[in-house]
Order: sequence, then C-alpha cells, then structure tokens
Amino acid sequence: MGRKLINSQGSHSGSIRLQKFLAECGAASRRRAEELILAKKVSVNGKVVSELGFKVDPRRDLIRLRGKIIKRPAKGVLLLHKPRGVVSTLSDPQGRPTVADFLTKHYRSYFPVGRLDWETTGLLVLTNDGELAETLSHPKHSFARVYEAKVEGLVTEFQLEKLRRGVFLVDGQAQAESEILESRDNYSWLRIVVREGRNRLVRRLMEKIRHPIVKLRRVEFGPFKLGKLRAGELRKLTEKEYLTFKSKIFKQIEHAPQSRRDFLSPRRLKF
Repeated sequence: MGRKLINSQGSHSGSIRLQKFLAECGAASRRRAEELILAKKVSVNGKVVSELGFKVDPRRDLIRLRGKIIKRPAKGVLLLHKPRGVVSTLSDPQGRPTVADFLTKHYRSYFPVGRLDWETTGLLVLTNDGELAETLSHPKHSFARVYEAKVEGLVTEFQLEKLRRGVFLVDGQAQAESEILESRDNYSWLRIVVREGRNRLVRRLMEKIRHPIVKLRRVEFGPFKLGKLRAGELRKLTEKEYLTFKSKIFKQIEHAPQSRRDFLSPRRLKF
C-alpha cells in the first residue's frame, strides 16, 4: 500500500510543496499546478489533495495528475547558444526575453549555470542536477570560461601581460589569459580565458586596459563547448555524454586548478 499522507506541516528531508514538484517535473507551471490542486486533479498515495501547502517527498510518495503518475525527469544537461538581447534567467520582472523562452515543458526543471549579460552571446549551460551546477560554478574550482572578443583598437602583448598578472577592479583583483587572434587598424580579435564568474568580468577587464569590447561570445565553460550551435539553438546531451562530462568535472576538482598550460590554442570563429 502507498505511504500515508503527511499534512501540510509534516516534514521529511527532501520534502517540497506539491505545486513546486509538479512544476519541476514539467507537468504544469507553478500557477497552473496550484489551479490543478485546487480543482482536485492531483492525488498523493491514492488520496486526492486540494491543499496548496501540502508537501510531498518525491522519493517516497506516489503522485498522480489526472491519474497519470508524475515523476521527476532524469538529470541531464542542455547547451544553449544564447542570442544577444536575452536575459540569462528563467524569469524577468521587466518582461524581457529569457532563456526560459527556449525551453519546452519537458525542460522546466532545468536552470542556467552562471549567467551571460544581455549583450553577450554564446554558450550557456543548463541543468537540473543541483550538485553538478554547484560544482561547476563554485569559485574554488576555477573552471575556465573561454571567450572570443572583438575589441576597439590594437591590443599589445604588454597589455595582455597586465591581464595575466592581474589588474584591480572595484570588486578586487582579477586575472585573464589572453591571446591575439587578429589585429586590424581599428580593432583586435582576442581569445580570453577567465576562471571566475564575476558580473561582466571580461568587459570590465578590457575597459580597464582601455580596449572596450564591441562583440563578446563565450565558446567554452569547463568541459562544455559551444561547437557548431547557432544562435538560439539548444542541444540536450545524451545520457552517455552527460555522465561522461559529470565524471570529468568531478575528477578535475580532485586535482589542483590547472595552470596556463591548459590555455587552449586560438581558433578563428567570427561572429
């Protein structure tokens, strides 16, 4: 027989509100899930629930929506080529386009790992694996974020060496590995690697050496690569890819952060 119902005040380790669970599973939005609960369309362990404060333990409870068993989706990773003019969050109080606009209902449990600013394009990693997300984004693990940038003016090796040694910003010292991909009369193309996710860090670093960014795209984050994804395209990793990348990430954090020898050779990827 199913486990007995717990009341809204009941608590188990890992228990969450019923409407949140339904939303995480992609069964409905949070608001729609609340409507379905009030309409007595949801049952837990065979008993209809009509109370919004009701909590469930997804590991132990059997939840049905209109008679259909609802389970949390398998963990995984999505790669999105974020276009310019999209906010790297799932909602925006100003009503601007967000990454949620690219997710179908099957991926409502996924959330972005880190952010790209409004103007920056490129690789955005999304996952519903909280442990993986925390590990990938935690500052102490120093996973590389690789960018390709078009900047104003001719950048010198002396200026890049300043970035390698570190410059002072309003929120502390910051460093970046950089290589020149191409130089013209009035602009330079650079490949830039940082190992932290401070807000607008790459843009602020380039402003510090007086070469403001014209275009910026992230092409790698940790072991994940943008590859041939076009702006607005989304790719779900296969289960095998997901497990391989996760294993690689956790193996990497067992060792000290990699040095400059890990800096990837430049590739010309215009955008």
